[in-house]
Amino acid sequence: MSKLEIIIASTRPGRIGPTVAAWVEEYAQGHGGFDEIEVVDLAEVGLPFMDEPNHPRLGQYTHEHTRRWSAKVSEADAFVFVMPEYNYGFNAELKNAIDFLHSEWAYKPVGLVSYGGVSAGTRAAQMIKQVVTTLKMTPLSEAVSIPFAMQLVKDGTLEGNDAMDAGAKAMFDELVRVTEALRPLRQS
Repeated sequence: MSKLEIIIASTRPGRIGPTVAAWVEEYAQGHGGFDEIEVVDLAEVGLPFMDEPNHPRLGQYTHEHTRRWSAKVSEADAFVFVMPEYNYGFNAELKNAIDFLHSEWAYKPVGLVSYGGVSAGTRAAQMIKQVVTTLKMTPLSEAVSIPFAMQLVKDGTLEGNDAMDAGAKAMFDELVRVTEALRPLRQS
């Protein structure tokens, strides 16, 4: 059994992160590589900015919101981050959610679905790779980059195109392979 968590990084009003995540979830369901798929919205998780007194690597969490977040991340085998690009980088809420924990992320692959303007969020995707590798996560080279994402939203639904479908197929194929390859490390 493999569980995929699709994490919506954006939390701001008017965001299209949930719309993009719905497209990702539908694609993941059709792909069939994971037994369980869950969308996790950081706006609903509602983490404050880091408020734990101990370093996350100790796992000595004092707040219930951190224990809930730890349990949620721990139960996943793989992730897809659905992330916007803000000012040439990834958003603070995603970095905060990552920084709350430590060992819960280890030996889990992460696919990146980025969106934005002309750059399609690729600068944010490149920046986050340095962060996740520090936590022993494996970011995939295969990704989905969506330029001018707002233009692809019609009646509240993201309309994918051939480039997005090709990127998603490559990303999910690799996500399944790397999830299985890392399984022995997650179990030890």
